Amino acid sequence: MQKEPTGKEILLAALRNEQTPRPAWLPFVGVHGGKLIGKTATEYLQSADYIVQGLTKASDLYKPDGLPVVFDLQMEAEVLGCNLQWADEVPPSVTSHPLASRTLDELPAFELEKGRYPVAREAMVRCQETIGRDVALYGLITGPFTLASHLRGSELFLDMMIAPDDVHRLLDFCANVGCRAADFYLQNGADVIAVVDPMTSQISQEHFEAFTAQPLNKVFAHVAAAGALSSLFVCGDATRNLELMCRTKCDNLQVDENIPLDLLKTLAGKYSKSFGGNLKLTVVLLLGSEADCMLDAIRCVDLGGVQGFILAPGCDLPYATPEQNLIAVSQMVHDDYQRQVSRTSLKATQMESFDDIQLPDYSNRDVVFVDVITLDSAACAPCLYMVDAARAAAELADCYVTVREHKVKTRDGIGYMSRLHVENIPSICIDGELRFSSRIPDRETLVAAIKERARHKQQGGMS
Repeated sequence: MQKEPTGKEILLAALRNEQTPRPAWLPFVGVHGGKLIGKTATEYLQSADYIVQGLTKASDLYKPDGLPVVFDLQMEAEVLGCNLQWADEVPPSVTSHPLASRTLDELPAFELEKGRYPVAREAMVRCQETIGRDVALYGLITGPFTLASHLRGSELFLDMMIAPDDVHRLLDFCANVGCRAADFYLQNGADVIAVVDPMTSQISQEHFEAFTAQPLNKVFAHVAAAGALSSLFVCGDATRNLELMCRTKCDNLQVDENIPLDLLKTLAGKYSKSFGGNLKLTVVLLLGSEADCMLDAIRCVDLGGVQGFILAPGCDLPYATPEQNLIAVSQMVHDDYQRQVSRTSLKATQMESFDDIQLPDYSNRDVVFVDVITLDSAACAPCLYMVDAARAAAELADCYVTVREHKVKTRDGIGYMSRLHVENIPSICIDGELRFSSRIPDRETLVAAIKERARHKQQGGMS
């Protein structure tokens, strides 16, 4: 009698683009692990004991095939001199950019005994001993472009145009950091290295090819040389760069709900890559019902199939994601009969109209409203830099400007997203008009857009 494969074996087979007996299941349990054991994100991410407890409970509840040991894209930045702001329900956010005031050669050395790497080492080793037989453990590292954004700030986008050689040097440095971080996780028991580079969703195809493809490939080639599997994980609307991402040397691509799963499947197949996603993170997993979660899982499984497909949310699970929602998804993965029944018997909760969300009377107000629709700038790097760009531009625009962030982790944020007809995050609306969708504008462009709107109001123009 043939032995049933473990979840770990199923996930690794899917990563190799092989056919699997059922869909592979990868809930990205980051700070949500803290919620499972009654600890804040700050407590959780600074304690190996809490990380092991949280992941063990997640493994028991959600029956995953893979789990990230730590989901925190600020670990490398912290060692390299970025200041962090901690919070109760999200990973820390970067609050300073060392390369705004010093040179690359003046950064602290990237030493793996600093920051929270000792905590990550202990958690990885202990998880490999406890849940690692059945669950593939992921070592998550910050992608080169996102790490460069942490170090340089939003000026990086201008640098690409006026100082490209400096950007190439910085990204090569960040790729080298990524290689060392990958070695750290592999040497301590990681089964897979995921390069998480959300900021690449904010750049053009030309800039992706010119600046990010080579640093990414440097990391992927390094992981392959170590005999391990790699994944490229980009959240946000990276559709314009999707085929370029497929051309990189990674084994697997993971995306979020902004990218159609059938498109990803087609392009990944073209380049013999495995692929994964794209459970809806906030409107379904965080705020939806169990029925919503079951139906969204079925949607993904039906589209993804069972060759080279890994069912996953589009990012780090929100802290407060209800356990029953993830258990519902797990049931759809593990029970084909229940999946068949649910496909025909369930109805998703009807989406609200949000008519009670009142938008300002943009045309008849002296102030220019800059609405930034985000997942949460405290937890999402592209969202953070979109909000920073809006606030910096508001200070330079020489007119009355109000910048407001609307987080789609809340009903109010989803309502603004719906009423402003925004489809992708992060996005910027100026006086109710969508101006920048999933693309961080350079400071001059955004200042000009705000000033243009202010002049239009002063002249008595209407929207």
